[in-house]
Amino acid sequence: MNFLNKDQVNKIADVLKQLLADETILYLKTRNAHWNVEGPDFQQAHVYFETQYNELQLVIDEVAEKIRTKDVYAPATMSEYLQLTHLKENKIDKHDSLTFMQELLNDYEIIIAFLNQSIVEIEDLKDVSTSDYLVGLLEQHQKTAWMLRSHLK
Repeated sequence: MNFLNKDQVNKIADVLKQLLADETILYLKTRNAHWNVEGPDFQQAHVYFETQYNELQLVIDEVAEKIRTKDVYAPATMSEYLQLTHLKENKIDKHDSLTFMQELLNDYEIIIAFLNQSIVEIEDLKDVSTSDYLVGLLEQHQKTAWMLRSHLK
């Protein structure tokens, strides 16, 4: 039995669709870093980025399934993601780990801000399970952002 009305469900699904787009674009940007990183720390950075994109792959699946639990179809095309995302695709001229890490950190910070805002909105709609899921994801992204910031010092 669903205790949310259709308008509430649609608002929540819209937030999740934007999040799915952000996570997918972040995943692709992390893959780019993994594939194209160069420099004396290549091996470490290559492995680090692989760990990150593997985590993001799980997040993408979880967010899409969370959308489906609302009986809403998850967006699944690049054109949809590019319309929904808060992230920008920037041309990166340097392929060193620090340049990639700074770019990814900027993206994580954008997603963290979106999650903070979205959690409050979803709590107001009384969707405890989605709010709880987003809090966990926020904590995961805050930890990754901290690690990226630590690399950049």
